[in-house]
Amino acid sequence: MSYIYMFTNVKNKLFTFVNQKKAMDYLQLATQYLESKLKGKYIYLDSILPLLESLNSDFEITQIGKSVQERAIYQVKIGTGRIKILMWSQMHGNESTTTKGLFDFFNFLQSDNKIAKRIKSEYTLLCIPMLNPDGAFFYTRENANKVDLNRDAFNASQPEMQVLRKVYTDFQPDYCYNLHDQRTLFGTEGFNLPATISFLSPAYNAEREYNDVRLKAIHIINKMYKALQLYIPNQIGRFDDSYNVNCTGDYFTTQNTPTILFEAGHYANDYDRDKVRKYIFIAFLSSFNVSYENVIVDNNLINYLNISQNNECFYDFIYKNVKIIDNNEEKIINFAAQYNEEIQDGKLKFIAIITKIDDLQDFKGHQEYNCNNGLFSSNGMNFPVLGEKANFYINNLTEFLNGVVIN
Repeated sequence: MSYIYMFTNVKNKLFTFVNQKKAMDYLQLATQYLESKLKGKYIYLDSILPLLESLNSDFEITQIGKSVQERAIYQVKIGTGRIKILMWSQMHGNESTTTKGLFDFFNFLQSDNKIAKRIKSEYTLLCIPMLNPDGAFFYTRENANKVDLNRDAFNASQPEMQVLRKVYTDFQPDYCYNLHDQRTLFGTEGFNLPATISFLSPAYNAEREYNDVRLKAIHIINKMYKALQLYIPNQIGRFDDSYNVNCTGDYFTTQNTPTILFEAGHYANDYDRDKVRKYIFIAFLSSFNVSYENVIVDNNLINYLNISQNNECFYDFIYKNVKIIDNNEEKIINFAAQYNEEIQDGKLKFIAIITKIDDLQDFKGHQEYNCNNGLFSSNGMNFPVLGEKANFYINNLTEFLNGVVIN
């Protein structure tokens, strides 16, 4: 064995160890600074107001506008650095994971950690933790006028989007972080694992060409991908970049501001996304551990395009080898169920609904059941009905309630 080979082998092992240690340090920080008062997915204005009031004097809290139903919209400003970053969450009211991740990150920034001090000295962060407080209260994607704010960037017809546009104009950020959740349907193409975190550098034209603005965002995405890949390998996706100037990220990119779309997705058995929030924290932290100078390098785009494309390849439940009787004919089928999320008595409920009846060979279930050719029965019928709740029996013995086997 040559000395060169031995040296290279040791160097590679040391590099891997150092990076794994950094990833674990990031996860330790995410756990240490997790905001315990924010749990689950139903996060609305009253959930965050006490936390805003408890932030220390490093933070400047300002009401910057009101929603359609007169709920307050706040911004949180921290840091004195030259690089200005605008971040907003809950543009879609029922997408709250990144809001939790933001407050975890605020807790970290309040600490005496040397990385936190460096971030505050190098960056000025302007964060809107809840852009759509009406949608957050009613747990809807749209605002109270039933408008998707992420399709209102160009026209700015809604008061919430007018607030964001004014903040953007006044602040003149160097970068934008557009913070969202994505459905449990998405996995990573080629791996068929849940897309736990996905990123996008949005397009600036219909041809989806890459310019310096997009490449600056891509540089940061690649760094976040590298950090996350050490902890959730092959569960980081690249979101579709079809161009629509009405979408906020596309609009700000056309204004020559590098913009990054964050999509918090699914992790095994984490429907409340209280584990995924930790990976959002890691994404934030690793994004601020990047050189923002001389970022246009040849392999940036190649590395970005090598991130797995988001792919709709999951259902929450898949039931395989199910016998049904349809028009007096026995058949063996597969079918799928998906959770609907509804607010009932002030609490979020997950309700499993039969969604697809097919061979489903191109799909996986976050939970899968092999029914071994057992006979389906529900409400006197021997076949599943689309849109019905996933409450049924197999062979009149095994009961499924809300999608899950209970005996």
